[in-house]
Amino acid sequence: MIANVAIDRKANLLGSIWMVAAMAIFAIEDAFVKAASVTLPVGQVLIFFGLGGAVAFACLARLNNEPLFINDVVSRPMRIRAIFEIFGRLFYVLAIALTPLSSATVILQATPLVVVAGAALVFGEKVGWRRWSAIFIGLVGVIIIVQPGTNSFSMLSILAIVGMIGFAGRDLASRAAPATLSTSILGLYGFLSIVVAGAAFSVWQGKSFVAPDIRISFFLIGAVVAGVAAYSCLMKAMRTGEVSAVTPFRYTRLLFGITLGVILFDEQLSTAMIVGSGLIVFSGLFILWRRKSVE
Repeated sequence: MIANVAIDRKANLLGSIWMVAAMAIFAIEDAFVKAASVTLPVGQVLIFFGLGGAVAFACLARLNNEPLFINDVVSRPMRIRAIFEIFGRLFYVLAIALTPLSSATVILQATPLVVVAGAALVFGEKVGWRRWSAIFIGLVGVIIIVQPGTNSFSMLSILAIVGMIGFAGRDLASRAAPATLSTSILGLYGFLSIVVAGAAFSVWQGKSFVAPDIRISFFLIGAVVAGVAAYSCLMKAMRTGEVSAVTPFRYTRLLFGITLGVILFDEQLSTAMIVGSGLIVFSGLFILWRRKSVE
């Protein structure tokens, strides 16, 4: 019995380390994307990033002797997942490019709250009044950060919110995706959706492609490598420890994102952002704790 407890604790510790590593690398990916977007059109950044990630996951799938296409790839949940992935990635990258990295990262942390609400509305999962209250409080945190109706409000803040909703929809659709699809295949088609998003936005924006120099190429390659590494670490985390023990460490991405925003892009933290992010993190952790206590 004691041995099993020790094993569980070790697994949870390792899972937590993998999760923190994933969140740190995701923040680095965001920083690379923001840096590349200063010079390159957003659509071009999305296309390069999507192609790089798709090639990486295709190689991983072939190394595991997995076919790159089966009929389940075009199933209804996967089509819905692709649509949400396109909107989520497009608007979040636009948010990173046009707004402070720190604020976009903070708003993204509300994704689990929207996922829980969506699971209740779409899949009929039971969510009591306490968790609904926590969801409401977390969304109030988002409103505090965006500050609608004040002089500090910017319509560009809506980009991060739309991106966050897109990611929440993607996560919900992933739960309904056929179990025959592996992590590598989900990653492959997720990144191909990013290519579609970039191509569509490029056509709409009408900007010519820019030949990246060595410095920008480094940013793009760094974003791809970081994206694939972070995704792999995330999957490793979720498969190593208990979900309830590992998931709370997702919120460390907020710390990494804010730190990189302040150090690399000279961003300033406002009182509204600190208060809002606190409410979001509190709500998310409460929902996780409440779910565990109910189970």
